[in-house]
Amino acid sequence: MTILETQGLAARHAERVLAVAGTAQKNRALEAIARALKERESAILAENQKDLAAARESGMKASLLDRLALSPQRIDGIVEGVRQVAALPDPIGCVTRMEKRPNGLVIGKRRVPLGVIGIIYEARPNVTVDAAALCLKSGNAVILRGGKEAFRSNKAFVAVMRDALEVAGLPRDCVALVEDTSRASAQELMGLTGYLDVLIPRGGAGLIRTVVENARVPVIETGVGVCHVYVDGEADLDMGARILYNAKTSRPSVCNAAECLLVHAQAAEAFLPKAKALLDQKNVELRGCPRTCAILGEGVQPACEADWDTEFGDYILAVKVVEDAGEAIDFINAHGSGHSEAIVTNNYFTAQRFLDQVDAAAVYVNASTRFTDGFEFGLGAEIGISTQKMHARGPMGLEELTSSKYIVYGTGQVRE
Repeated sequence: MTILETQGLAARHAERVLAVAGTAQKNRALEAIARALKERESAILAENQKDLAAARESGMKASLLDRLALSPQRIDGIVEGVRQVAALPDPIGCVTRMEKRPNGLVIGKRRVPLGVIGIIYEARPNVTVDAAALCLKSGNAVILRGGKEAFRSNKAFVAVMRDALEVAGLPRDCVALVEDTSRASAQELMGLTGYLDVLIPRGGAGLIRTVVENARVPVIETGVGVCHVYVDGEADLDMGARILYNAKTSRPSVCNAAECLLVHAQAAEAFLPKAKALLDQKNVELRGCPRTCAILGEGVQPACEADWDTEFGDYILAVKVVEDAGEAIDFINAHGSGHSEAIVTNNYFTAQRFLDQVDAAAVYVNASTRFTDGFEFGLGAEIGISTQKMHARGPMGLEELTSSKYIVYGTGQVRE
């Protein structure tokens, strides 16, 4: 057996124990993880510094370094996320339906774990803990395969969690890390049929496309974030500028950051200079349509066609003036990635039209796209933002990591 197959077999055995563990035991394990993460914080941060040094040496851009970096404050946030997951209701065993048939059979539907989940992700070490915590609470074993950029940080996190699981009386192999970060290990994980029940990619467009196109195990597609903010002709322009500034600049490297601004032609002359003044505070590069360039003049780069479909992950924003809400909706549906879209308007009917017609996992009225997040949605942490429509859509919390089975009670019935 290969190393990955051995890990898969161990995860399968661990999953069978975890699947029948009670809520109290799972919560004890999560609390043990939270305590251990804080107790071993200095060791985790030391390993993260090694990852950061290697990333800087390789020329990683600043926005990606930010995603990779850990700090005492970020560790505190990760620990709080684990405790939030522990505090959430346990979906496993929940009976969502129970009815008696005319023949006397009582048929119910109960939530059960998916089984063994594989996760392939890139340079965000917090994903290691978020994913493990959600999988544990939902009764799933998990095999994590992070990117080489965060390998030392991921290894430190997983070592802490495996030790804590053992202390709590659960198998260490409920959480495993693929230590080979080569392309070959990713390819093998994609074909680990018989061991993995589902594979979840979390990262950039290239990673997600590769997994979707090559995996032989079922995939839940988490999405690239080409997100838009549309400022309507009947918008509060000061509100629109604040929302745009937050959506673009609070963390430009994450998938719920805005990548494109659409502005109604009636509001463009007043809104664009107002928005640019705010965005200039973060030196955001604007790439505009001809009308945008005419209004703002120097300092705006002409947009090319590819800019309308790009997840920049940086302080870059594409800007387009549109004639009305209908053009904005059509543009979003043509160029968006189905992640998160926002409208700023005081017109109730325009807002409802936008909610009804924009095809995305999360659609906002007068709020920043940055709220598309498991923590903000009350899910604790999240395994990712699903942009597909089968099984799960939007932030994936505990319930989205479960399946169901029918349970049938009889009194000797046979089918004629």
